[in-house]
Amino acid sequence: MGKLDGKVALVTGAASGIGAACAVLLAQEGASVALTDIQDGRGAEVTARIIATGGHARYFHHDVTLEEAWVSVMAEVVAAFGRLDILVNNAGIGIGAPSITAMSLADFQRQQAINVDGVFLGVKHGLLAMRAAGHGGSIINMSSVASSVKGVPNRFAYCASKAAVIGMTKSIAADFVGKGIRCNAICPGTIQTPSLDQRLEATGDYQAAQAAFIARQPMGRLGRPEEIAELVLYLASDASSFTTGVAHVIDGGWAN
Repeated sequence: MGKLDGKVALVTGAASGIGAACAVLLAQEGASVALTDIQDGRGAEVTARIIATGGHARYFHHDVTLEEAWVSVMAEVVAAFGRLDILVNNAGIGIGAPSITAMSLADFQRQQAINVDGVFLGVKHGLLAMRAAGHGGSIINMSSVASSVKGVPNRFAYCASKAAVIGMTKSIAADFVGKGIRCNAICPGTIQTPSLDQRLEATGDYQAAQAAFIARQPMGRLGRPEEIAELVLYLASDASSFTTGVAHVIDGGWAN
């Protein structure tokens, strides 16, 4: 038996990186998983991989910044699987700028729309689906260690968005404590994902940039998406039934 047998999970940003690792592991542990993203090709590939190994999964195109998209996706998930028990608000982007004076308002708003508005809409419509099913549930919001370290140069908009996620998580947890809904956040450190690869390649010297990231990690390496997925599994399962409103840092010791 899996830790999530009979459960239904929705993972946003599930086409690659942390989201894909989460979807795969939740399915391995028995959950029926709805994967959503805007990268349809990659999303379909991850879904096919889950199904090929005996898991239950469906992929949905989904722009997390649009409320009508959330309404549609939630309806399709409930129609396909009958309920929703686990929501992983993982979709996110990072937009850097040389300084705050060099960042456009449009870029700042785009950063917040995905990382903050997307989480708000996910929680809103996820809660509606969970309460309709009457079984409670677990909401897991992906923040970042960037929300709590001393400061990350040139990433002020990203840091602000991820700090907002923690604030929302704690308030939501307080609102629903004792009502069957738990809400927690995860704060990853530097994880080796396709989005990080793009950032490193953009420097023009991938190896040097990667070495600089590794140098700030006390453990001497970058994290793996599968390590974040293991924490998501814990928070999604009954093993964490006494845990809510917590921002769980998993960063190789960077924030210490």
